[in-house]
Amino acid sequence: MENNHNYHVPVLLQDCINALDIDPNGTYIDVTFGGGGHSQEIFKLLSEKGQLISFDQDKDAEKNAWEASNFHFVAANFEHISNHLRMLGIKQVDGILADLGVSSHQFDEISRGFSFRGDAKLDMRMNQNAELSAADLINNYEEAELVRVFSSYGEVKNSRKLASTIIAARLNRKIKTTGEFTAIIEHCAPKYKEHKYFAQVFQSIRIEVNSEMRALESFLTQCEKIIKPGGRLVVMSYHSLEDRLVKNYMKRGSLSGEITKDFFGNVLKPFTEVVRKPIIPSEEEIERNNRARSAKLRIAERNGE
Repeated sequence: MENNHNYHVPVLLQDCINALDIDPNGTYIDVTFGGGGHSQEIFKLLSEKGQLISFDQDKDAEKNAWEASNFHFVAANFEHISNHLRMLGIKQVDGILADLGVSSHQFDEISRGFSFRGDAKLDMRMNQNAELSAADLINNYEEAELVRVFSSYGEVKNSRKLASTIIAARLNRKIKTTGEFTAIIEHCAPKYKEHKYFAQVFQSIRIEVNSEMRALESFLTQCEKIIKPGGRLVVMSYHSLEDRLVKNYMKRGSLSGEITKDFFGNVLKPFTEVVRKPIIPSEEEIERNNRARSAKLRIAERNGE
C-alpha cells in the first residue's frame, strides 16, 4: 500500500484526516478514492475492528486499491452510496470524506479528453462505460441545451455565441477531438484570457457529461441517514457551484439554502458546521501542487444523540 502521487496528489491531506476525527474502531467512507492518498491515511489510523469503504467509478482508480479484510473498494459513483452500503450490511458510519472534482490522472491522461492542452478524442467520462461522452454532447445537443450547459456549469458569459459557433461548425463535419473543438471556439474567447475561457467551457461539458451536480445533490441528501450522530461529513470542492451546495446543506440544512425552523424558532438541519469558514490550502501547498489553488474544505458534524 503506497501513495500513488503520480496518479493524484491529495489536497489538504492532513486537514482532511484531522477533520474526520477518526475513531480507530470506527467505519469510514472515502467516496472519491482516486490515487488512494486520502484513503491510505485513513486506513493507517484504523484498528482491525475499524473499516474503510472507498468508492470510485473510474476503472483506472481501482488499480490503486489494496487487499485487506477491513477495506472495501466499490467501483461505483457515490450517488449510489446507500444501495452499496446496504449490500455490505452497513447501516451507519462514523465519517465520510468527499474530494470532489477531477483527479490529476484524469487531467494528465490526454487520451481521456479532460484537458484542452492536447489533442484527443472528446470523451471526459469518469465512468468509461457511461453512454454520454463529450463528443455526443457537442455534436448532438440542441442550441438551447448547449447554452444551458455553458451558462449554468461554466458561467460562460457569451454562451449563446459559443453555442451558435458550435452548431455552425458541426453542420460541415462531426467534431471529434479536443484540438478540433478548441480551434473552432478559439475566436469566442476573450483576448489574452483564452486559457481561462477554455477551462470554463471544458468544466461545463465535464459536469454535464458526468451529471456531477445531480450526483452531489443525491449524495449530500443521503448523508443524513448514513452518518451517525456525532459523525463527520468532510467535503472538498473546487468550484463555486459545488461549494454553494455543500455550504447550503451544512449551514442551512437544504441544498437551496432555504431555512426551516421548528415551533420554537430553532433551525432544522441534520448537520452543524465545525468550522464557519472553509479551510483553504497554504501558499506552500499551492506552490507544490497548483491544482490545489481553488480547493475549499468544509466540515460538519451530524446532529442528534
